[in-house]
Amino acid sequence: MKQITQTGATKEEAIFLALQKLGVTRDQVEIEVLQEAKKGFLGFGARPAEIRVTVMEPKEETKAQEEVALEEKEERATVVEAVEENKAVIENAELSNDEPKEDYLDPIESAKQYLTDIAKTMGIHDLKIETETEGKTILFNLESEKAALLIGKHGSNLNALQQLTQLVVSKNAKTYVTVRLDIENYRERRQIALEKLAEKMADRAIRTGKKVSLEPMPSYERKIIHNALANRLDVETYSEGIEPNRHLVIEPVK
Repeated sequence: MKQITQTGATKEEAIFLALQKLGVTRDQVEIEVLQEAKKGFLGFGARPAEIRVTVMEPKEETKAQEEVALEEKEERATVVEAVEENKAVIENAELSNDEPKEDYLDPIESAKQYLTDIAKTMGIHDLKIETETEGKTILFNLESEKAALLIGKHGSNLNALQQLTQLVVSKNAKTYVTVRLDIENYRERRQIALEKLAEKMADRAIRTGKKVSLEPMPSYERKIIHNALANRLDVETYSEGIEPNRHLVIEPVK
């Protein structure tokens, strides 16, 4: 059991210094106040705060959660690698295929087959796909017990799969069409979440008087933030950085 005694001008300062020395976070320790800080008068009678900080042993449940998180991280990495590898294969095939094929492949059916195949490489064998066509847009609605894996963090896997499906459809379609992938109405739920985030971060920018930088996100998600704040006269929004790390900034209008 790791334990140290630390002093500081205030209790919070002592805690901060102790956590820095131990290299842990506040929720990983137990804190015992040995002496409260006292300011004194004209420099006399002042005394520092003194605390004892004990690092708690991780519970079995916490260890299990950490192991699951690590497995999920490795699984996501495998998915991203698979997606990038398949994307490269399709792009290379397009570059090397200068002459049109004589055999026509239905773009929707070929895309559905491709999605089914790549899902299997991700360990998903229950994928169901329904399609809707609206003008020049084809919507692929996916369904699976492993929806979370298909979606990925903030939709990263779903976005990558959408890019791949766009490549497959474009390769076989006679005219250009736009492909959209969705699963369990994730796109709508994500839009609502982004609109709420936009208002929250805009309010923070006004409250602090400082600009707020959001995490990197694809262009269409940045556009959602832009549109959500378009009617606010107290903030302005703009993008900074280079893809894939381009992010949106919310700045108060002075």
